[in-house]
Amino acid sequence: MATLVFGMNQSLDGYVDHDAFAPDPVLFRHFVADVAGLTGSLYGRRIYEIMRYWDEDNPDWDADERAFAVAWRAQPKWVASRTLTTVGPNATVLGPDLAAEVRRLKTGHEGRIAVAGTLLADSLGQLGLIDEYQLYVHPVVLGGGKPLFAGPRPPLRLTAHDRIGENAIRLTLVPA
Repeated sequence: MATLVFGMNQSLDGYVDHDAFAPDPVLFRHFVADVAGLTGSLYGRRIYEIMRYWDEDNPDWDADERAFAVAWRAQPKWVASRTLTTVGPNATVLGPDLAAEVRRLKTGHEGRIAVAGTLLADSLGQLGLIDEYQLYVHPVVLGGGKPLFAGPRPPLRLTAHDRIGENAIRLTLVPA
């Protein structure tokens, strides 16, 4: 059975904004290795559309960015959306019964499936389907924006923490 892992970069005050801060080179290489080891990724519509950036080669990319794109393109992607009818390569739009679809993914696969998107993570967390949270905390204060937890904060228990690169602490938590 696959493990669902919600991972996201966040500010010290609990907000996410991919334009406000970015991973340093060490953290980015960590993400390359992490994505290469995934069984697949489960996306909400908005974050999937942002991640489609990696579908097309960019001549300005460095070696790490090219490696991330290769790893991202190779893995299966499942998209939870009520509005998308088509998606890019190696991606599938899930049906309207999100709970049933995600349970099917979990039982039909081994390894780790990444969950991306705060609204999707909130829905899956309320259904008790997220097995682990990996929060990458950066020393940035945004003062507002999109909160990491879209709804009520789930009760969590810290199981590990580690520094990755110069500016991020990864907190690994499980539902309490």
